[in-house]
Amino acid sequence: MASGRKKCGNRAIPAVALLCLFFLTTMPLRAADILDVRLWRAPDHTRVVFDLSEPISHSILELDNPRRLVIDVANARLINALTNLPLENTPIARVRSGVREGHDLRIVFDLNGKVRPKSFPLPPNERTGHRLVLDLFDEGVKAVEVEAVKSVDQLSDRRDIIVAIDAGHGGEDPGALGPKKLYEKKVVLAIAKKLNARLENTPGLKPVMIRDGDYYVSLRGRRDLARKSQADLFVSIHADAFRQASANGASVYALSTKGASSTAAKYLADRENSADLVGGVRLSDKDDMLAGVLTDLSMTATLDTSLSLGARVLAEIGGFAKLHKKKVEQAGFAVLKSPDIPSILVETGFISNPAEASRLDSSGYQDKMASAIHSGVLTWFKSHPPAGTLLAWQKGNQSDGRVYAVARGDTLSEIAARYQVKVDTLKTANGLSGSTIRIGQILKIPDVQ
Repeated sequence: MASGRKKCGNRAIPAVALLCLFFLTTMPLRAADILDVRLWRAPDHTRVVFDLSEPISHSILELDNPRRLVIDVANARLINALTNLPLENTPIARVRSGVREGHDLRIVFDLNGKVRPKSFPLPPNERTGHRLVLDLFDEGVKAVEVEAVKSVDQLSDRRDIIVAIDAGHGGEDPGALGPKKLYEKKVVLAIAKKLNARLENTPGLKPVMIRDGDYYVSLRGRRDLARKSQADLFVSIHADAFRQASANGASVYALSTKGASSTAAKYLADRENSADLVGGVRLSDKDDMLAGVLTDLSMTATLDTSLSLGARVLAEIGGFAKLHKKKVEQAGFAVLKSPDIPSILVETGFISNPAEASRLDSSGYQDKMASAIHSGVLTWFKSHPPAGTLLAWQKGNQSDGRVYAVARGDTLSEIAARYQVKVDTLKTANGLSGSTIRIGQILKIPDVQ
């Protein structure tokens, strides 16, 4: 009579246990749902993000003739179709999918160019769930770089002052969300582009856009791009958010090497610093560049400049917008941690406030904000121009040191009002018979009587 047991070495295993073991090893685990697939194009790579219901196991295979990239995902199913991805200007010609062995998912990227793939999973955070990130780096293209716009040879000449403009967030990191699905990343990019246009039309100043499209750049990557461009100033543009919708007003922040200047400043810095968790940067990576630097005298000088320049920008913003705080606040913003570049972060308003969100979504309000930042930066640098720059030369060759470079859109009456002088006085000081001025024209600003 059968005993109901089978021998395995010196151990007896019940038949029921063997049956259970069989089913455990052959039955698929709970299927993971790929809830959505999103794609963004950056200057040097294409990022594909898979939103997941739970962690997955995956493998990548590169194939030729034709060139394609295959992702096999164990025990997964695709919820939405892959037909609406924005593939234009990417190395991806087509995306297709199918089921393997009954429960595994295969996703195939048909490629029209060579790429270097990199993939990694990301755990959930307060903004997103489980994700699988696939980066396709363009073959032969190095990491995103910007042109170094000044050189040692130019330092003794009348070079431009370089302003790095950083539109916060981007790509899969939308930033704060306002009413009617108004994304922070969209608002701040619009303001950044308007600021860029004004700086481009200002003699003596030259802008560099850290990001000029809807794609993700890590916080450290933003600082690195500013340093590679040899920037004299780093301006990071954001739109604030808070738990209470009543919070309102614009703010300007500088780095703090100690503690935040207020609870609100700490809250904001913590929220902004979490952007890398959304974008896929491993925060365990230590900031080697800052090791031992924050106590250096050069950092002290950089912070002093940041605070002084930030105060000038804040005053300009206060000329047309409500301020959340009437002084520059400080907190440990990771994006501001450049020891050799004065850096400020401008919170243009609370996108979580319905009334302020409506203004931030307005092109006219964005123009005013860009104009205020531009005016603050220009005014400060005219008083404190770096040696060897055009503005330093202009200051040294004017008897009273007060000059203004005409930018696109300026009128004589607006310039007169800005400096609180009469139009006729301004015309007399510059030998003008009429009110016509040209872009790039240098105007002497007479003393206020």
